[in-house]
Amino acid sequence: MAADDPLHPDHAEPPESGSAWSPFRYPAFTVIWVASVVANIGTWMYTAASGWLMTGLNPDPLIVALVQVAAGLPIFLTAIPAGALADIVDRRRFLIFGEAANTAIAALFAGLVALDLVTPVVLLAFTFLIGAFGALTMPAWQAVTPQLVPKRDLLPAIAANSVGFNISRVIGPALSGALTAAFGIAAPFWLNAASNLGVNGGLLWWRPARRDRAHLPAERFFPAMRTGLRYARHNPHLHATLVRSIGFFVFASAYWALLPLVTRNQIAAGPELYGVLLGAIGAGAIAGVFVLPAARARLGADGVAAAGTLGTALALVLFGLAGSSAIALAASALAGVAWIAVLSSLSVSAQVALPEWVRARGLALFMTVYFGAHTAGSALWGQVAALAGLPLAHYIAAAGALLAIPLTWRWHLQTGADIDLTPSMHWPAPIVSRDIAQDRGPVLVTVEYRIDPAQRGPFLAALDRLGEERRRDGAYRWGAFEDAADPARFVETFLVESWLEHLRQHERVTNADRVMQSEVQRFDLEGKPKVTHMIAADNE
Repeated sequence: MAADDPLHPDHAEPPESGSAWSPFRYPAFTVIWVASVVANIGTWMYTAASGWLMTGLNPDPLIVALVQVAAGLPIFLTAIPAGALADIVDRRRFLIFGEAANTAIAALFAGLVALDLVTPVVLLAFTFLIGAFGALTMPAWQAVTPQLVPKRDLLPAIAANSVGFNISRVIGPALSGALTAAFGIAAPFWLNAASNLGVNGGLLWWRPARRDRAHLPAERFFPAMRTGLRYARHNPHLHATLVRSIGFFVFASAYWALLPLVTRNQIAAGPELYGVLLGAIGAGAIAGVFVLPAARARLGADGVAAAGTLGTALALVLFGLAGSSAIALAASALAGVAWIAVLSSLSVSAQVALPEWVRARGLALFMTVYFGAHTAGSALWGQVAALAGLPLAHYIAAAGALLAIPLTWRWHLQTGADIDLTPSMHWPAPIVSRDIAQDRGPVLVTVEYRIDPAQRGPFLAALDRLGEERRRDGAYRWGAFEDAADPARFVETFLVESWLEHLRQHERVTNADRVMQSEVQRFDLEGKPKVTHMIAADNE
């Protein structure tokens, strides 16, 4: 893709967000958005129908909660490898393969339901399998949004995706309940399989613009995973998002896991009401999207997330009290508003913390934490409900959500929003006397500075911040040394696994990194530090 292509995710657009409708000016976004809404309607039909099916097969609270565990566990287990794949392969082709496989598995399961061959173990196994293919494609779906719209419209595009997701959450469960009552339990599963065909068609139609890429070989799978994890380890903006995610999803998972039992046992209703309650959560989330801009302007990202957590705690209390459909509906609507308030704040915080080269891997780690907390929480609250009853399980989860607000408050969200993560490409090519094999390594890079000894403290503080950037971009070891005989001489060193990985470092450095490097270099008395590249000696 040419550098001035407006669809390039790193295109230099004005920093302010476009309008809520601006992403729909781009045909690719519109087509894939519509197809995704239809597919997600099928997914929510499957979710509602499988939860209800399990209450008939085995009504034990822990077993029913395991449906949520089986759906979320694959994402926890496979999101990081899937993120590495999404960063090193063609994302469109990867999505086509994954969605086609998911369609086939969903159709097979629908056939088993129609033949009355499903047991609790079969249901959990297929839920896990369908979740596994969904997990493989999820990082690619998250990372592909910046290819559909320019950076200016990224935030409204994420919001539009949330609206679409919640439109499907309103329609899918309600439609599932009606179809189950009218045509039997197999009907929602058949329509889920058919609904995915539109996404396959949209992906086949979409032709993303050719992207400018470096003339370097693609990263290998396992090194790509290590590099992604190393980047995340040294990214404080992503750290904060992950901590806040754990503090919310562990407790919010309670009502998702226990809602089928609240409907059947606590209210003594059928699948129609269960579908309506899930739909009410979606309707609340849609309403929440439209009030989020004003709330965000007034409260900021942290305030919106805290308010959403408070709303979730109140919804959990209402679910514990729900002895009628009216209270359960009010709880569901409030839960939906609160859910989208927190989830959108967390999702945007993860997106803006990541440059393009590692976006899918970073988002995969966010999803690993999200679904890991949700999965663990579902199992936990199922066990608590089995031991202490449904109401008390909800009350304990509400108390935990309230406690999480002060405990996680020091980790702030969306701190990376104003950082320019576009590639700077300002590092000059290394000077070499001969061709170097790309797999040679490790590579030792030294940077020698001449510093006024009186500026030692501020210089080392700035250098330490630069060390985090070196580690994010691929260095597996970094250090700073001072000359015992010359107080003005300092040497920065970092090790990279191979010559090829060091060449990739040159392409990963962002404009924000360039600013950081300039802050360090201004301490240098000669104005330009001396850089040396050393490679492990080879006898051959």
